[in-house]
Amino acid sequence: MAPLFAAASHASVLPLFSPDPAAARRAGGTLRSRTSTLRLRRPPGATGRGRGRGRGNVPGEWGERSPPGAPAQPDPPVDDDEWGRDDDDGNSRPIVADEWGEPGEPEPEPPSAADPPSPAADDEWGEETAAPPPPPAEEEVDEQAERREELKRCLVDTVYGSELGFRASTETRGEVVELVTQLEASNPTPAPVEAPDLLDGNWILIYTAYSELLPILAAGATPFVKVKQISQEIDSKSMTIVNGSTLTTPFASFSFSATASFEVQSPSRIEVQFKEGSFQPPEISTSVDLPEQVDIFGQKISLGPVQQALNPLQQAFASIAGSISGQPPLKVSIPGNNRGRSWLLTTYLDKDFRISRGDGGLFILAKEGSPLLDQL
Repeated sequence: MAPLFAAASHASVLPLFSPDPAAARRAGGTLRSRTSTLRLRRPPGATGRGRGRGRGNVPGEWGERSPPGAPAQPDPPVDDDEWGRDDDDGNSRPIVADEWGEPGEPEPEPPSAADPPSPAADDEWGEETAAPPPPPAEEEVDEQAERREELKRCLVDTVYGSELGFRASTETRGEVVELVTQLEASNPTPAPVEAPDLLDGNWILIYTAYSELLPILAAGATPFVKVKQISQEIDSKSMTIVNGSTLTTPFASFSFSATASFEVQSPSRIEVQFKEGSFQPPEISTSVDLPEQVDIFGQKISLGPVQQALNPLQQAFASIAGSISGQPPLKVSIPGNNRGRSWLLTTYLDKDFRISRGDGGLFILAKEGSPLLDQL
């Protein structure tokens, strides 16, 4: 029975030792499929890459070595080295063999600090986080409008008590110039002449640095005279401007005005030509109401005795007022020369506030009915 077992065992390993090249190739393929998942490093000092060389010295699957005469089968072509240096930048990426002995895809390199961040790495779910939307334009407009309203209130508070600028100190004038400059820089109406809905109306003067108004303002500084109001009414349809002034005394109030026509020179500049002046009949007071005391050259004088002396004259004042009331105004023509010509540049305009500059002066006005006038 021993010869039969020996023959069977020799027959089972016959293909590995067969001198037939085809049989050897088949045997080599079997060995390759089982050992392809192993990668052997070449010992130091060895020559060659150690793949497909001296294969006859490698033990077979049964632990036997190939005979010296058996031809060696070359390995299939592989990468440059065991770490797969085949990319352009020379970086090493390990080639992982799968369970069938075939090389898999190279593992991706970990991102370096110099690489730009991936859009998908914004959050833990890999979703791109959207940038916060810009603030709406309406919010910006509201902030600018609030800033302008604050500047206007500060300007009105600054000129309070200056008697339209006549008694303004040097410090007050400097603050006024600074606030005016800030308002002009944020002018919401760059073309005031082309906005008649804002420009038209009766404007009340609250401050001026115009030298030609000094005589009127100086009269208001006297003890018994007060400048009640200086106004400017603009009508774009008729292309006219009416400048009016009202002075009051304990006995009567006096009003006079000057009418002018204007021509548009630019979206913010007009040329004014005064035509005539008008003097309204004085309004006589039916009763004389004197202050208790007045300040004349630093001395306070009591007016109590004067008030008692005028009480019997109340009847006379009432009769004079009745006879004068209803009389037509007195009109005076203004010669059409250079003295009656002027220009006006509007540098700031909104629904209830206006800043204008003339030939030699600054005008700050609030529209009639504006809440800003309640601060004065």
